[in-house]
Order: sequence, then structure tokens, then C-alpha cells
Amino acid sequence: MAARWYVTTPTVLVAVLALLTGCGSGGGDGGPRSPGGTTSAVSPPPGGGDDTVEEDIEAAVRATDGYWSEHWTELFTGEYRSPRVSGAYDGAASDVPLCGEERLPDNNAVYCPAGDYVAWDMDLMRQGHRMGDAWVYLVISHEWGHAIQSRLHEELVSLAGELQADCLAGAALFGAARDGTLRIEEGDTRELAQALAALADETPWTDTADHGDASERIASFSQGAESGVRACLPDAVR
Repeated sequence: MAARWYVTTPTVLVAVLALLTGCGSGGGDGGPRSPGGTTSAVSPPPGGGDDTVEEDIEAAVRATDGYWSEHWTELFTGEYRSPRVSGAYDGAASDVPLCGEERLPDNNAVYCPAGDYVAWDMDLMRQGHRMGDAWVYLVISHEWGHAIQSRLHEELVSLAGELQADCLAGAALFGAARDGTLRIEEGDTRELAQALAALADETPWTDTADHGDASERIASFSQGAESGVRACLPDAVR
């Protein structure tokens, strides 16, 4: 991903999913809530070159928070508050940060309601970044989606909370692209689909029982990307 993304049709994600998996589409407490994956984002450094994982993390935070800050009052009442960015941690270390009384999980990324912060194990980010920078954007925008849920009235929060967070991630990333602060290219769309499929099906840190399978995750992300934040809300309040 790179700054000022070119928006490609979000429904391409579903077509890419068919190539990757052959699937169709489906359907809070004080402890940590975990992850989602994505593509490349905001402005590349002068002179070009591939961004480091740290640069992509910084860009993903800036693009995601920038979208919610810019559009919150169009969507919801009250004032937008950014979650705190606790950032990188080492889940295998002895001094792992706490969320309430729980240690943050190894090889994962979380939103912690108790501390209102987002954080990520750098091993997870580095591993995913090797597949493509979209991973970093997806993980961060998904966890930010959980932070958004914590700021909403309960009637606006879906029972399928993880899939709603995927939807909010799609809305934020493609919304940032429409705003001109993120550039999404064709290769990024494929990376996003691959990251969502990997997070659903191939990793030890997610459970399809709560996060959804690959087809459900891609369908939810695509819904937000194509139709915006309101499409992520429960049917009764849209």
C-alpha cells in the first residue's frame, strides 16, 4: 500500500477469494480482542524503495486513525477519541504488557478495552509483512475496528463482533483511499484477500468459531470497503 491509493472495486476481493479457497460468503469484555490483516499504505519515502515493517505500521496507524477522525461526526454522535497506540511487544518475553489482569497473547495483535489501547506482537507483524505490506494495514485497521466498537452504543455493535471489525477495517482503508490519503492498487487487493484467508484458516492465533472462515471474513471486509461504515452496522439500525 502507498499514499493516495487508487481504489479498485472491493468486490474483486470475493473473486480473488474464489481463486484462493473456492469458498462463498457467510455470516467484550476487559480482555484483549484480536486480529485482522491487510495491504500497503501511505506515502512512500522520497526516492522510492520498499517500506520497512515499522514504516508500514506507522503509515497504517496514520491512515486508519485519520479516516475515523475525519469522518466520525458524519457517522455518529459525540466526539471521536483515538485509542492509545501501545504498539509493539514481544509475546515471548517475561515482561509482556497486561490487559487488565491478562498478559497480551504471543504472536497476536489486540485491542485492549481495559486500557483502551491497540498493540501487536512484532513477530506476527514481521511474519505477515513477508507476504506483503497489506498484512500490516489489515491487522491494525481490524484492531482499530474493535476500538470503534467500544465507542458505540451497544445497539450498533454486531453480535458477530469479529466480522464487524473486518467490515469496519474495509470501510476505513477504502475510505482513506477515497479521501486520497491511501493508494490501493490491484496487487494490494490480492494481498488483502490472501491475508484475510490466512488469518482465518492458516494461523494458530485465530478461531473460525469467532472470527469466521476465509469467505466470511473477505465478504465482511468487502462489504465495508464497498458500502462504507453504515453497511457494517446491524440491519435494525441502518
